[in-house]
Amino acid sequence: MKPPIKKNKSQRSNEDLRISSSKNLRLVEKKHQQIVDGACRIFFEKGYHPTTIRMIANACGMSMGQLYHYIHSKDDVLYLVHKHMQKVWYDYIKKSDMEKIDDPLQKLTEALRYTLEFMNENKRLIQFVYTESKYLDKKHLHIVLEMAYNNVIGFWHSLLKEVNQRKSVKGDLEFLASLIAFLLVFLPLRGWTLRGKPTGESADSLVDFILRGLGVLQ
Repeated sequence: MKPPIKKNKSQRSNEDLRISSSKNLRLVEKKHQQIVDGACRIFFEKGYHPTTIRMIANACGMSMGQLYHYIHSKDDVLYLVHKHMQKVWYDYIKKSDMEKIDDPLQKLTEALRYTLEFMNENKRLIQFVYTESKYLDKKHLHIVLEMAYNNVIGFWHSLLKEVNQRKSVKGDLEFLASLIAFLLVFLPLRGWTLRGKPTGESADSLVDFILRGLGVLQ
């Protein structure tokens, strides 16, 4: 099961813009990953606002001209970081082989547990994305929010619909999908309030809390 991706006109045009004039999509994706890897090293150290395009170019081993062949602005780079986070998250939960699970509730439970593991292993990436997105301009922020709605919330919404066919889920599925996406970033963003508590124990409690809140676990 892949996250449902719906692209409106503005999303398609902005993605085309980032590809620039290159026709080799595989090369573009490789260069975008190179940009993300280099940019994240600088972003994590200095933050988004103080980081310059020249710093990003140096960090990813490109000249300014090469970098501008694949992005148009620093906001484009932050967009690529968002896109990268969603891709590595989905690649991570695929390791659970959840697509082979027939029981929808078990599939949802596995997706929750693997997502929490991913959040724990990628705290700095999650923290950066959620704290620095405030610097995006309105156009890029709209694209990023649409991408999160379609890919992340859409993923949880799809799983909830499967569960609801077997067991009645308590509440509006779209609202609950949004709530799940919000709750799953609690540990990397607010985990400092749980100092001294085992991460695994906190993750188990959060999964239990979500399933009981959905009304599917007695």
